[in-house]
Amino acid sequence: MYSPQVLDHFEHPRNAGALENPDASVQIENPACGDILRLTLKLAGPNIAAIRFQAKGCVASMACASALTELAQGKTPAQGRALGREALLAAVGGLPPASMHATHLALDALHAALDQLEGRG
Repeated sequence: MYSPQVLDHFEHPRNAGALENPDASVQIENPACGDILRLTLKLAGPNIAAIRFQAKGCVASMACASALTELAQGKTPAQGRALGREALLAAVGGLPPASMHATHLALDALHAALDQLEGRG
């Protein structure tokens, strides 16, 4: 049902945990399924130097959060904002239709964190 990449991110999550004194910290909940994702990130110069996640949810949500941190780290906020669903799906090797909500949760959390950095959150 799940790709090897999804299972790898779920079983060996990257960048799990929280950062102390982050530049942005957000928590997003998917009201439809109840999954919760918290992102914390720090900038160094113009780039996202560190990004961590804490998640409570399904396999797909955990995997998408893990993959998202790998995709966003090292990018500028503008490059992070440009990350799309296709890039996230490619990073996890695709998802079944019933699990697509996980991509929305991850990207919504990233956008909320970037909004916070820009003073809009």
